[in-house]
Amino acid sequence: MKTKTFYVTTAIDYVNAEPHIGHAYQKIVADALARWNNLIGKKVFFLTGTDEHGKKIADSAEKANLTPEKFVENMSEKFKDAWKKLNVNYDRFIRTTDKDHITTVLDFVKKVNKNGDIYKGTYKGLYCTACETYYTEKDCPDKICPVHHKPLEVLEEESYFFKLSKYQKYLLDLYKKNPEFILPEARRHEITNRVKEGLQDLSITRTSFNWGIPFPLDKKHVIYVWFDALINYYSAVNSKDKKKFWPADYHLLGKDNGWFHAVIWPAMLKSAGIKLPKTVFIHGFLTFNGEKISKSLGNAISPVILADKYGADTIRYFTLRQFPFAQGNDGDFSEQALIDRHNNELADKLGNLISRVSTLAEKYELKRAPLLESKSLAKKVHAHLENLEFDKALNEIFLFIDYCNEYIQQKKPWATKDSKVLYQLANAIKDFTILLSPFIPETAEKISKIFNFDISVKSLNNPLKPSKIKKAEILFKKIEYSPKSKTLPVNNIKPKTNNIVGIKNMNELIKYEDFTKLSLKVGTIKKVEEIEGADKLYKLEVDIGEAKHRTILAGIKQHYSKDELKGKQVIVICNLEPRKMRGVESQGMLLAAVSADESKVILLSPEKKIESGANIR
Repeated sequence: MKTKTFYVTTAIDYVNAEPHIGHAYQKIVADALARWNNLIGKKVFFLTGTDEHGKKIADSAEKANLTPEKFVENMSEKFKDAWKKLNVNYDRFIRTTDKDHITTVLDFVKKVNKNGDIYKGTYKGLYCTACETYYTEKDCPDKICPVHHKPLEVLEEESYFFKLSKYQKYLLDLYKKNPEFILPEARRHEITNRVKEGLQDLSITRTSFNWGIPFPLDKKHVIYVWFDALINYYSAVNSKDKKKFWPADYHLLGKDNGWFHAVIWPAMLKSAGIKLPKTVFIHGFLTFNGEKISKSLGNAISPVILADKYGADTIRYFTLRQFPFAQGNDGDFSEQALIDRHNNELADKLGNLISRVSTLAEKYELKRAPLLESKSLAKKVHAHLENLEFDKALNEIFLFIDYCNEYIQQKKPWATKDSKVLYQLANAIKDFTILLSPFIPETAEKISKIFNFDISVKSLNNPLKPSKIKKAEILFKKIEYSPKSKTLPVNNIKPKTNNIVGIKNMNELIKYEDFTKLSLKVGTIKKVEEIEGADKLYKLEVDIGEAKHRTILAGIKQHYSKDELKGKQVIVICNLEPRKMRGVESQGMLLAAVSADESKVILLSPEKKIESGANIR
């Protein structure tokens, strides 16, 4: 019987800045998925890597007084180090400067050209160097980048184009006939609606810089970084011993890359006569204080420092358990929530059970007995992981761990000295540990050595052999957390500059004398509008007693309905510099109380109705 293959890819990270926890989120997910498929007997190939061409890289190298070659070499090593810290066990780390990738790209371009899909022209448009992307005036009427909130440049240059417009009908038919091609469903609808509006041909070369793959049809040009980068997924397996893995089962990528992977990439593959990947999965961002984590926004949390502080398995468990990946929504990073899950679940539930059972088993050994039923657990976990529901799979496993903790309390083997109960618990530990291994592999390996079993499907299907057990060391030490201490390991964290200020953070952000300089007024919300593509933001029109209402963007969509907000009185910080988000200028902030776990936001209001514009003292 032919062994089934499984090929999963992540986005390759742009090396203009160091890795952050937002990058790590996707890699942890891909690693867990690869480990699971390997566990159930598939031949797995897991690809990640770095994107190393383009103007932004050339500019970054120049600022660092390095050649582009040396700069990308140094940066790619930092990404490798970060993934090693998090126990991300990829099969290949591809770099777009790799020779085999460059060879594949050149061949790919020739195939697309042979199909009649490349022509020469002139491109003029709004360009963001940070994104390496052109935007239309429809996308950015204010000429501000929607991602980096910086002014767009107007660029005009000779370019070769890919006939993307030719593939509009093909793509719409693809989405309709193969709905699993784009997941989750909401992202598929977004992409479909945009494609229905029409497609413009894609500029695929540049002449304003030379840090890129030379364009094979005209040596004055280099290939556009995105056209080059997308091909990495194919070039990584474009060899005799790897061809069996194509097409990819999953491309995992963030929602800012959805258009490139779900529209441009399948059109490129169709043009080159290459099979399409099975699923492009577009997930949400990890956010910090409601904003996407990125170096350019100054809120990049270092995964290396984070892993050094809490351990790889705690970071892995938290990201996979805390955020419902399959839904494609954003997840706001909270150190308090991470510590709570570490203490309450990993330490109190899992760690405590291993400690108690191993301590008693060392004293009383083990004797075979009827097993605690766990086959249904394996089936549930399998079903959830087939749907990328990592949080639900972990929830099922920890429900079983809860059951085991209740069982030991009921049976009291420390009093009865019942070796059969200890065997039942040890076998249950074997079963759930094997199922946990894709999520927290380091801890799973430690447990397997304590109870003497292999992490494999064979071990899962067979009863544990009674053997000599030694008391386990503490797997997870409790973490003390003080909200007043500066514990979050971040690079260049800025004060919370979002549309809400959490009261619990005020003392950390400003001094008392600075607080007195704030202009706080009572505002009345007059109008509430949705913002296209925004999961958390509302656009509010707020009366603060001025001739014209203030426009304020507020990240409270998950906490308040439109009806709850309209007419509500709030406290507004009025003397802050306006800030543009999603092309809209926000002219103030709202004061709010935020729960300790950051799950609830409550807007502060006057106790009684008061005139708009009244000062708060």
